[in-house]
Amino acid sequence: MTENVKEKIIEIIAEQAVLEPSDVTEESTLEDLGIDSMGLVECIFAIEEAFDIQVPFNANEPTKSDFDISSVASIVKAVEALVAEQAA
Repeated sequence: MTENVKEKIIEIIAEQAVLEPSDVTEESTLEDLGIDSMGLVECIFAIEEAFDIQVPFNANEPTKSDFDISSVASIVKAVEALVAEQAA
């Protein structure tokens, strides 16, 4: 499950950044990849749809969110937690 979550999130982020998935690393930040605030919102919507989850993210106050968007790895970890929480 974990690898599938990571692969799907990288795919979503790469699509938004107009990059190849191989160009997106776990250490990458969205800023490094050229994703702006609108792109971030698009990524969040795509993640919610792909995993059928609700991401606790407020685009108006991203720094006050419980959803860590500091790197691709942190997004993967947060989504894995949400998916596990929903399955429980």
